[in-house]
Amino acid sequence: MFRLDGKVAVVIGGGSGIGRASSQALAAQGATVAVADLNADGARATAALIEEAGGRAEAHQVDIAQEDGVGRLFAQLAARHASLDVAVVTPGINVRKPILAYTAEELDRVLAVNLKGTFYVLREAGRRMAEQGRGSIIALASIRAQTVEPGQSVYAATKAGIVLLCRALAAELGPRGVRVNAVAPGAVETPLTSQIKSHPEWHRAYAEKSVFHRWAAPDEMAGPVVFLASDAASFVTGSLLFADGGWTAVDGRFTPPL
Repeated sequence: MFRLDGKVAVVIGGGSGIGRASSQALAAQGATVAVADLNADGARATAALIEEAGGRAEAHQVDIAQEDGVGRLFAQLAARHASLDVAVVTPGINVRKPILAYTAEELDRVLAVNLKGTFYVLREAGRRMAEQGRGSIIALASIRAQTVEPGQSVYAATKAGIVLLCRALAAELGPRGVRVNAVAPGAVETPLTSQIKSHPEWHRAYAEKSVFHRWAAPDEMAGPVVFLASDAASFVTGSLLFADGGWTAVDGRFTPPL
């Protein structure tokens, strides 16, 4: 049920972190993976890792905050591949500040990548998959789509917005055979969380919030992505899959040093 032989997947944000782990996992299940990232070197490195393991991959550069760039990427994929079966979008940025200290520039920057960028990918992947009558789109949301803490206002708003975009697209494209879902990671060791890791108390508090009392590794998010990409999830759409180590199931609070 989980095999992806003969399928073509694009992973945007595949140059590092969850995107890299997801790219490798999809390739391990037989997919040909187009690894796309703002960091072209990172995308090439991920593609090389996949090929070294016997998989098939190619690298692309894209800035999802640029509508034209996203359009060019999907045009390139259409020219190279007869179908697009899986699209995964992972990029996100965060400016950790109280709302009263947020600037308009910071607001625009987070919205441009997290919400608008994800929207561009959902739209372009949705158009391609609607035409072919099949496909699975997976967006990375966050536990912050449901729970928030001081300093996380705009990031949380964008992640909640991603969930609702996915649900709306799932409703619109379900009749065309396209599934759309989101994954909500908890605390994962990625470059995005480097600020937290630089504060031992903050880092430890996040670990303790998980029922496993630890952070997740990026490859622990790859399983949920493979599941949603595969026929194992053939009746799953419009969902938010929490991969948070029990974070949203248990109580607890820590105020971060902002």
